[in-house]
Amino acid sequence: MTAAAAPGDPAPAPAPALESPAAPVPPPAPTSESWKGWAAVCAVALGIFCLITSELLPVGLLTPVGADLGVSDGTAGLMVTVPGLVAGFCAPLVTVGAGRLDRRYVLCVLIALMAVANLAAAVAPNFAVVLVARLLVGVSVGGFWAIAGGLAVRLVPERHVGRATALVFGGVPTASVLGVPAGTLLGEFGGWRTAFAAVGVLGVVTLTALLLLLPPLPPTRRITFPELPALLRENRAVRAGVIVTFLVVTGQFAAYTFVRPILQDVSGIDAGYVSTLLLGYGVAGVVGNFLAGARDAYRTLFLISAFLTVILALIAVLPGAVAGTTLLLAWGLVYGGVSVSVQSWMIKAAPNAAEAASSLMVAMFNFAIAAGALFGGLAVDGLSAPAAPLGGAALMLLAAVTVWVTALRPRPDTADGSGQIGHLA
Repeated sequence: MTAAAAPGDPAPAPAPALESPAAPVPPPAPTSESWKGWAAVCAVALGIFCLITSELLPVGLLTPVGADLGVSDGTAGLMVTVPGLVAGFCAPLVTVGAGRLDRRYVLCVLIALMAVANLAAAVAPNFAVVLVARLLVGVSVGGFWAIAGGLAVRLVPERHVGRATALVFGGVPTASVLGVPAGTLLGEFGGWRTAFAAVGVLGVVTLTALLLLLPPLPPTRRITFPELPALLRENRAVRAGVIVTFLVVTGQFAAYTFVRPILQDVSGIDAGYVSTLLLGYGVAGVVGNFLAGARDAYRTLFLISAFLTVILALIAVLPGAVAGTTLLLAWGLVYGGVSVSVQSWMIKAAPNAAEAASSLMVAMFNFAIAAGALFGGLAVDGLSAPAAPLGGAALMLLAAVTVWVTALRPRPDTADGSGQIGHLA
């Protein structure tokens, strides 16, 4: 495997494809330009949306779940920490372990597992059962997200692959910024158990769509375990992208996991308005996703982390409903561009090993969700609600510095100052 060029170095020779010794199975032809190919893409995107919504659903329900099951907000935050950790481990494990299996059936099994887990959580008699269900959600999220990212090329004609891939990964920010607020709103009207049950039912609908719309997807190549650490060791751009992903996402979820108590305790916003404000956060995030989608990933991530440093610091200290609402909407707008930007970073950093690089990013993304929720929970329980966004702001500042140093700062050995990771071909 060829290491990524450092800023200003000559462009490296293309890395050879990393395949198993056995002859790869040729991929099936795309399903044609008919509605079938795009319907399959939409089914996969719905699966991503459903899974990420399931993973992050407790963010808007921490207080009612904790009150009902007799645990603190910090302990209730384990509902986000547990699936995040499990998903982080399962992203590479499922990618490697499912090498010989038809992707269609792997995705269906993972979605079915998620549906069962959410339905079990909806009727859980205690918090321990909820945590077991959340562990199963983590298995589903890590495996599904890692495998789904490379399926667009097998579902639509080549000239439409970029658009189809964007649609598939659009399920991530859409779930983050719309699924959670919608679940929170449903929880306000019908209780937190109703919200979990609704996501479980959505999983059953998604399973049906995958079974009906996905064509057979036999494996085309296998990824081996040694390939993953080798990619991190030899490719500096991938390594930097993984570090930035960890810092940004950890900072985000240290604060966002506890957005409800922050809005109530710091901004003085009535609990009945929180779900409505989170819907506004979601709409702003979708706008941010589209604004960031066509821009340079490196500069975009620098701006995102810099702006979020300021926003999270201010929302922790500025009282008043107007300030809290304004900062929350700005927060959603800025964070909406994160998922598409980190995915673009990894594809640019390792174009010849995009699936392996994506699995590393997915693993770190989910580890960071867990780390952020855990860090925020410790801050909230040990100090106060404002400590969570202040800690998140510190991590965002560190992320901005990391992007600048690794991707944007001109190298002294370049005459024009253009030698940057972000300028890799």
